[in-house]
Amino acid sequence: MLTVGGLVRCRVLQPRARDVLSRWASPVLPLTCTTESGVRPASGVGGASAAGGWYGSLSDSAPVHLCENFLVSAHQVSGLPWWLSIAMATASIRTCITLPLAAYQLIIIAKVEALQAEISELAKRLRFEVSVRGRERGWTDKQSRVQFQKNLRRLVSQLYVRDNCHPFKASLLVWVQLPLWVGLSLALRNLSLDRPALHGELAAGGALWFPDLTVPDSTWVLPVCLGLTNLLILEVFSLQRVGASRFQRLVLNGFRGFSVLMIPIAATVPSSLALYWFCSSLVGFSHNLLLRSPTVRRTVGLPAPRSETPYRDLLSAFISKYWR
Repeated sequence: MLTVGGLVRCRVLQPRARDVLSRWASPVLPLTCTTESGVRPASGVGGASAAGGWYGSLSDSAPVHLCENFLVSAHQVSGLPWWLSIAMATASIRTCITLPLAAYQLIIIAKVEALQAEISELAKRLRFEVSVRGRERGWTDKQSRVQFQKNLRRLVSQLYVRDNCHPFKASLLVWVQLPLWVGLSLALRNLSLDRPALHGELAAGGALWFPDLTVPDSTWVLPVCLGLTNLLILEVFSLQRVGASRFQRLVLNGFRGFSVLMIPIAATVPSSLALYWFCSSLVGFSHNLLLRSPTVRRTVGLPAPRSETPYRDLLSAFISKYWR
């Protein structure tokens, strides 16, 4: 981040209009700032910020710099090559942060599901009481429906408070995981393209078919692996849902389309980003499978699974859906 005291006059060679993808894939143009004390170059991250727009501000924000420091520190402490350091950092941060939140999400969902029978019984009694009161007071059908819905929402909210399981708490994983994913992605983009001091290390820090982490994977192996992993996660999730509504099917198909769209996107960004995205999806999938284990669920105090053979049931459902 560039910090200059006093009067600052910046001359920026403005690039042509690019879309979001080109901002990920290409480094920003160099920036030189003239100050009262002289002229000195700024880092690429500062250049991204000075280039203007929400993307520049976001990539030069304090959380992104914190993610950069975390990745560099993990590499320096471990002494591993950059590709393995990125994979290990991804696994560690997802295991330490998102895995406990995923377990908490399962606890909340189980509590909400356990309340459905009580909510159904309350709804029946409330419907009868509203119909009786409606006849006494001469309510129309619309007024009766309004009274029923208002009182049912109040009773359901009281149940959620009583059992400490408001459904919004189940979305906590998303509200933490998404900013974390964006922050680490921007941090890797900055390290790969905007940090000359680290460019040489990252250029030689790859392995196998992606030796240079600062350029896109020309073989498309990482992008395709990313897309297939995301699709596999979605299909495993869909097998849990029996009798999904039309809206749920539309949402699922939308995520499927987004997973396919991520393949060409991952092919245009530095290999470090594609590697991180693939490792993040792979670790998330492994966590999903881990939390299905009856032994693990009993150990960490999660609700008992519906089956003692979840992996066999999952494989059977997968084969029945796609190969029969």
